[in-house]
Amino acid sequence: MIELEGVPELIDPVMVAAFEGWNDAGDAASGAVAHLDREWKGEVFAALDAEDYYDFQVNRPTVWLDNGVRKITWPTTRLSVVRIGGAKPRDLVLVRGIEPSMRWRSFCNELLGFAHELGVEMVVVLGALLGDTPHTRPVPVSGVTSDADLARTMDLEETKYEGPTGIVGVLQEACTHAGVPAVSLWAAVPHYVSQPPNPKATLALLNRLEDLIDIRIPLGELPEDARAWQLGVDQLAAEDSEVAEYVQTLEEARDTADLPEASGDAIAREFERYLRRRDPSAEPGDGSYLRDTSSGLTRPPKPQPPVAPPPPEAPPEEPGDDTPEA
Repeated sequence: MIELEGVPELIDPVMVAAFEGWNDAGDAASGAVAHLDREWKGEVFAALDAEDYYDFQVNRPTVWLDNGVRKITWPTTRLSVVRIGGAKPRDLVLVRGIEPSMRWRSFCNELLGFAHELGVEMVVVLGALLGDTPHTRPVPVSGVTSDADLARTMDLEETKYEGPTGIVGVLQEACTHAGVPAVSLWAAVPHYVSQPPNPKATLALLNRLEDLIDIRIPLGELPEDARAWQLGVDQLAAEDSEVAEYVQTLEEARDTADLPEASGDAIAREFERYLRRRDPSAEPGDGSYLRDTSSGLTRPPKPQPPVAPPPPEAPPEEPGDDTPEA
């Protein structure tokens, strides 16, 4: 039985989850949830039992000293809650952890148990994959769902993916079977510079999340980190003519694909998103309301053009396509 004595009644809660590992290229997804937790001062109210889901030879615990006393931190998945202030306050339940090593169905059922007890209205799972996308262009972020009605009402893609999947895809399907609306947001990370962190991809996921659930997220230093990341990759790419040539090829392909979108309507929609994100009337809350319950980039490797290995969630029939299906 799940007992949540330290959590008050939540307002229109949405669960936002991300997991380190196979579905987290460049740590972009886990970095996004960490940013939300940090900016809104999330308070942890639950943690899953690490013994049930993790192989400690794969995800090893860490030892640290607390005033001279040795302690162990076990790899697990933790849940925290934050309240977003403003004219229309609402709550986010943040799930941040590591893709489990075993018992995925039980893992998802336990998370769904928390969602049910908290009255969660929708689950949004963040992911990131490696794709044929240039670092110099906006990060593509796709929203997919298994629910045809949700796809229509929220302007999402209905997933048609078939093939190997990770915990993101399994959790989304578990939500669908349990009758909980679920969406996956996927950022495409350049495969030739996959080393974490990738603040540009993290920023893109957060911007897409803002649009999806109609909130304003304080970005802090993330935009500047994203600019510094791109500048660093620009400098590294310029040192190698083959990498620079390959990036140019990706740019040309991306620009050609995006040309039909460069319409007045598309530009107007993007401008509206920008204004909504910068709305000064939407003031974020401090997130503190629980009751007391006593850029070190490495040089990108030379790619093997023309096509990178297919990302884990990319449709197998189009290995060069960076649009995910979960």
